[in-house]
Amino acid sequence: MRKVVLVTGASSGIGLALCQRLLTVDEELHLCLACRNMAKAEAVRSSLLASHRSAQVSIVQVDVASLPSVLRAAEELKQRFQRLDYIYLNAGIMPNPQLNVRALLSGLFSRRVIHMFSTAEGLLTQQDTLTADGLQEVFATNVFGHFVLIRELEPLLCHSDGPSRLIWTSSRNARKSNFSLEDIQHSKGREPYSSSKYATDLLNVALNRRYNQQGLYSSVVCPGTVLTNMTYGILPPFIWTLLIPIIWLLRFFANAFTLTPYNGSEALVWLFQQRPESLSPLTKYMSATTGLGNNYIIHQKMDVNEDTAEKLYQSLLELERQMKVSVPKADGRS
Repeated sequence: MRKVVLVTGASSGIGLALCQRLLTVDEELHLCLACRNMAKAEAVRSSLLASHRSAQVSIVQVDVASLPSVLRAAEELKQRFQRLDYIYLNAGIMPNPQLNVRALLSGLFSRRVIHMFSTAEGLLTQQDTLTADGLQEVFATNVFGHFVLIRELEPLLCHSDGPSRLIWTSSRNARKSNFSLEDIQHSKGREPYSSSKYATDLLNVALNRRYNQQGLYSSVVCPGTVLTNMTYGILPPFIWTLLIPIIWLLRFFANAFTLTPYNGSEALVWLFQQRPESLSPLTKYMSATTGLGNNYIIHQKMDVNEDTAEKLYQSLLELERQMKVSVPKADGRS
């Protein structure tokens, strides 16, 4: 039987590279592209099928920032499939990033330069907005939409005949100091991306505690510093022209600079080939690249508290309950 793999954010960047690499590993997969833009998704599907003729590639339209869209997509997936073997929770945004130029210039000439570029710590803030559902957009996209999708697809994920996997795209930028249980949407802060990625690390822990006995396992990945549309939007083009040579040079001193989506997807592909029972729920699996371009995996223990993880899970459950009261059901009934 073909394994069924669902990938959110599959039309570009890490998600696209992941899809290409997964079909190279196992061309007999059924790969389902979960994308917001159907035109882009159709183009990706055609390209994948042209290079992997025995694969099955389908599309489901979903905007993970929109609860009605997530509910509709979940209903459609439950009608199509009897089980899902993997969900790559990869879609994410970093809207309106603002660079702290003073921190950048001072960091360039300090001992922290490698750490600064690896994590963007102290460099970036974002101006978040509200979704049509009234949620903070970064939180809705990077955390809550995926959480609801998992909950809705639970019948396809929890089986006694073999494990299913959740694999989150997290970040080195996930920092405990930017997350608060009193403000899980980070509505009062200026680093919603970092907060959301720390929330996914916590949620990963809570999901494992709750679902491992039912055959569902969760892992988190950091793709490293990758030059995608998201990162290119942080700085003006002329600054990237100046920084690119420096970043390439830094690869010889730090392993976080994976730079390309192909390299950044290394840990996501590696996890596809591992037995979930052998993995630690408290470990982040990080893509790394040597100065000569060789890829490998780093295992890093996460700075997460299991009680905090459970409290976040309960907060998300309560928010889901409140939201579903006001959002029409997938079939259009209120």
